[in-house]
Amino acid sequence: MTDSGRHVVVAGAGIGGLTAAVALHRKGWRVTVCERAPGPSAVGAGIVLAPNALRALDVIGFDAGRAAGRTVAAAMGVRRPDGSWLSRADTAAMAARYGRPPLAVHRRSLTAALAAALPAGTIRYGTGVTSVEQPDGNAARVGYERPVVRTAGGAELPADLVVAADGIHSPLRRRYFPHHPGLRYSGETAWRTVLAAAPDGVRPVADAVAAETWGRGERFGTVPLADGRVYVYATAVVPEGRRPTDVRAELLRRFGTWHDPIPALLERIDPAAVLRHDLYDLAAPLPRHHLGRLVWIGDAAHAMTPNLGQGGCQAIEDAVVLAHLLDGPDVTAALAAYDEARGARTDVLRVRARRAGRIAALTHPLAVAARDLAVRATPARVARRALDDLFDGFTLPELPAPARAPFAA
Repeated sequence: MTDSGRHVVVAGAGIGGLTAAVALHRKGWRVTVCERAPGPSAVGAGIVLAPNALRALDVIGFDAGRAAGRTVAAAMGVRRPDGSWLSRADTAAMAARYGRPPLAVHRRSLTAALAAALPAGTIRYGTGVTSVEQPDGNAARVGYERPVVRTAGGAELPADLVVAADGIHSPLRRRYFPHHPGLRYSGETAWRTVLAAAPDGVRPVADAVAAETWGRGERFGTVPLADGRVYVYATAVVPEGRRPTDVRAELLRRFGTWHDPIPALLERIDPAAVLRHDLYDLAAPLPRHHLGRLVWIGDAAHAMTPNLGQGGCQAIEDAVVLAHLLDGPDVTAALAAYDEARGARTDVLRVRARRAGRIAALTHPLAVAARDLAVRATPARVARRALDDLFDGFTLPELPAPARAPFAA
């Protein structure tokens, strides 16, 4: 790695921001990560790194399996509340088709490993980015002068590039796209938590099968993580902002009569460790993914519902593609190429995730019956082909000239 002399400020220390930081650091950029939270989160849930995200991480030389464990679920599928399968696929078949199986890890383990790949002092916690100013005083105007990052604490950080990875509620997106409609409530809320590995003598969850169970306007998912823990999540169609006070009672009321091992898992949850969030996506695509030398990635750029499991995966793709295109002196050309490379793919997946959520969240009995019949009747080969553009869709675009060689895989 050579020192390019260029400085990037990354707003946000989530998966996308840290992946961008690692990728650019390994390209020789000096990196500063500003995170508004006071420190690394003590809570979190799971994430499934699909083959496309794993391939992107390979490009920057980051081994997610080494960081968070290599064990994968034996199979994945969709069930009904009575336990019968609507669809099921062996992960070995997915590995044969896409070169590797999905890897489910704890988000906190992944972000900790990414942070550890950065030089000490790179991440500044308790430092939220409030604005990005051009040297002439015009905020993030569409030009290419070096920006100055201003933080909530009054600091000023000159930079050659600013990466907005500040999440689904991105303050930088709201500030610099004031006329964009912003987020749209999907109609569902979600509960997420991670349980410790099963006690001795207790059978592992569903024999290490990752499953999502579909009811009427309700879903429940279990995903064995690579380190032996279990990621558990649930969704329900409810009014926006609804907050039952007793989390366990609410989940037992909704899912306590569903198939094993769901009731036993609900008894094991720690209500204080359950994350509850209404599910949103971006109501419309951003007009562009950069303004001057301020560029958006991940949920800040294209927030999508989790129905395809691609939110974090697309943030990783964004980060790797951005760093790849910046491997040259012309930042202007790199950002234009990034916008072209990422806009169409991420917006197609945002819309597709929204449609998938509508199908999974159906509530009318006849509609639910028709949905279940259609899923069960879909041949496995057709279902696999439907994933090809997701899992095989990651590519590195051509470098804008003039530029050096791309990352070595």
